Amino acid sequence: MASIFDQQTIDFISHSEAQTRRFGARLGELLKGDEIIALEGILGTGKTRWVQGVAYGLQVEDHITSPTYTIVNEYHGRVTLYHIDLYRVSHVSEAMDVGLGDYLYGDGVCVIEWADRVAEVLPPDHLWITFHHLDETKRRITIRAVGEYHRNLLKEFQHLTFAARGI
Repeated sequence: MASIFDQQTIDFISHSEAQTRRFGARLGELLKGDEIIALEGILGTGKTRWVQGVAYGLQVEDHITSPTYTIVNEYHGRVTLYHIDLYRVSHVSEAMDVGLGDYLYGDGVCVIEWADRVAEVLPPDHLWITFHHLDETKRRITIRAVGEYHRNLLKEFQHLTFAARGI
């Protein structure tokens, strides 16, 4: 487990599905490949909307849907996006059998819905994003960066997304 000094966390509110996609797009604009983004939250909290935004930021032109039945969808933009949905996976070994390790250590961006099911096999450097329902449209989003690379990425995201403009 990483120490508190290896982590950085930001917490914010999304007021709509469109805003959740925009936040995801801001992150996608910063991604270069080799990033691991773990998503956690119950059904309907915005995980797939976030991935749609990330894809937009990566200049993916395909329509993004949740790969619940296929487990992995691969999309090509300026960097390859591996969208993994582990909703139907009940054990880490099952995820590894479908090649999760190859995606985790590939050269694209790996975004995993239901990542809590495989937390113990994630590389030590990653983003962990948790989505919570606040009401019908609002979501609380918490992003925790673990490891130096993803801490720096989160700082860039925070600056790009929330820094005061024109001051």
